[in-house]
Amino acid sequence: MAPPVVTGVNPAQGSPSGGTTVTITGTGLTGATQVRFGFSFATNVVVVNDTQITAKTPAGSGTVNVTVTTPNGTSTQTVPFTYTTTPAPVLSSLNPTSGPTTGTNTVTINGSNLTGATQVLFGSNPGAILTNTAAQITVIAPSGTGTVNVTVTTPGGTSNPLAYTYTATPAPHLNNLSPTSGPISGGNTVTIYGSDLSGATHVLFGSNPATILTNGANQISVAAPAGPPSAVNVTVTTPGGTSNPLPYFYIAAPTVTDLYPHSGPDTGANTVTVFGTNLTLTSVVKFGNNPASNINVISDGQLTVTAPSGSGTVVVTVTTPGGTSTVGTGGAYYTYLGAPVVNTLNPPHGPDYGGNPVTLTGANLTYTDSVTFGGVEASFAAISDSQVVAVAPGGSPGSVDVRAHTPAGYSNLIPYLYEVS
Repeated sequence: MAPPVVTGVNPAQGSPSGGTTVTITGTGLTGATQVRFGFSFATNVVVVNDTQITAKTPAGSGTVNVTVTTPNGTSTQTVPFTYTTTPAPVLSSLNPTSGPTTGTNTVTINGSNLTGATQVLFGSNPGAILTNTAAQITVIAPSGTGTVNVTVTTPGGTSNPLAYTYTATPAPHLNNLSPTSGPISGGNTVTIYGSDLSGATHVLFGSNPATILTNGANQISVAAPAGPPSAVNVTVTTPGGTSNPLPYFYIAAPTVTDLYPHSGPDTGANTVTVFGTNLTLTSVVKFGNNPASNINVISDGQLTVTAPSGSGTVVVTVTTPGGTSTVGTGGAYYTYLGAPVVNTLNPPHGPDYGGNPVTLTGANLTYTDSVTFGGVEASFAAISDSQVVAVAPGGSPGSVDVRAHTPAGYSNLIPYLYEVS
């Protein structure tokens, strides 16, 4: 029978103090009686099969050859192993410390001297390394059963073990989110409904972790992290694994750039068009502190509402899942006007061919946009809130009604007499 053949050792370096778990590969390894690193014997030698042996390195220094001895002889190939001065890795904690028997969940390993990890074992099964720094490693756990030791191997050797338990806990399942969208600044509370949610260790919005506020079997509430305007997947990780994803939408805050009209009656009930951006998901429009009604979104840049009653000049704001528009934009101011009142005309009469000036005295006349004599438009000028001067149009002899109009509506009627010229 031919002597054994050694073709590789993994890892190929380790701590001078020994204790590094290595896997030796080759052929004809069945029945191995000795494994040597230079002139020193390895410990914990386990013949896995004819092509693989696991063992722990003895103490040593420099670079030595690894040999295997079986009843058929000793291997002669040059397979080097290097003792390094790199400190061995030390593990301090796992998060989570348990997971589903199917694996695939992410486990965070904390410790020191973890740089350059070549292998993370869950028992005898390797995990897939995702990230690796001196103080932390993240891995995807392999499948397994029972409680196993997690170890990390670096050029400095193999770490101390930490226990990890495979559980039959079912993976979490998500049914819905409320709300399904929110501001890019985050910080809003999102409730996640589903099943098997107990013991959640991570809630991710895309790749960003949320802050878990409450956690029950069927419901989790979190403070959403910030994110750019986009759709992201929300997932929950528990000891049972990672859930199915549900979409969440980051919405940019709305803006109000203009209104039409900018004024109206203090009784409200008139239609106002709001112009701006990000208006599609509008849920509330306020005139000062008073909510408008009959919100009709025409496009992302335009909507109409029925103005509430009010007084003075107020800021119009729009609220969507992305937040509330900023107060103080010039185009967002709306002025409430009292209904126009005309008390007297001076003179109260004039020639039927018209052309004479008539002064309307009353109240709330500043924003006058129309003066009519018997329904005929007259030219006019608003002098003050209490006075408008109009030029009487021609008319048939007799009495007609004069009235003024502002954005707040029509004034009362007051008679004017056309005289035969």
